[in-house]
Amino acid sequence: MRKSTKGAIGIIGLGKFGMHLAQSLAKSGKGIVCVDKDENKVQKAMQFCRYSFVSEDLSTETLEDMGFKECSIIVVCIGEHMDTAVLATLNALNLGVEKVIVMSNTEELGKVLEKLGAEVIYPYIDSVDKLTRRILTNNILDFISLNEEIEITEVNLPARYVGHPLSESDIRSKYGLNIIAIKSGHEINIKIDPSYVFQKDDKLIVLGEKAQVHKFENRR
Repeated sequence: MRKSTKGAIGIIGLGKFGMHLAQSLAKSGKGIVCVDKDENKVQKAMQFCRYSFVSEDLSTETLEDMGFKECSIIVVCIGEHMDTAVLATLNALNLGVEKVIVMSNTEELGKVLEKLGAEVIYPYIDSVDKLTRRILTNNILDFISLNEEIEITEVNLPARYVGHPLSESDIRSKYGLNIIAIKSGHEINIKIDPSYVFQKDDKLIVLGEKAQVHKFENRR
């Protein structure tokens, strides 16, 4: 796997959910590595995913050879076959990536996957758009959607703001974000002084448009 794809999102299984997720992430410019046993599905994925593989073998060694070990997140989308989903999840976890997210169609399977150490999602609850957002805004710790456009969100402070006072920032003028509170360690300050100087590990709780929150959070 080339260095340029390090940190990509791995997708195991290109069913309806997996394919939609791959397309959604690709549109956002995220690197993807995907695999499915169905050659037709892989051919379709190759239109937007350069690293697409046909394989029924989902062993740790095979996944590593395909480049999944270099991924930051692996999403297992094999909800219809319990034994295959469990095996793929175990092998993905063995790669030691930051996070393994697994789709489950039943609570029974979900409980098993959680015990293995994976984060479980249910396609009838978690939409592809919601999961895409969670992946793309990996530094966002929590958010409350007020409607389709506005949310209250906790974000990590981009490094360029560290050491500068709030009064000199462009957070509101450029991004239209209103800072509700600043979180420093375990302390949350809701009485914000314009002279406050941002610290390295500060987190901001902001109110604003989702698109602007995403743009700000990814600014370095």
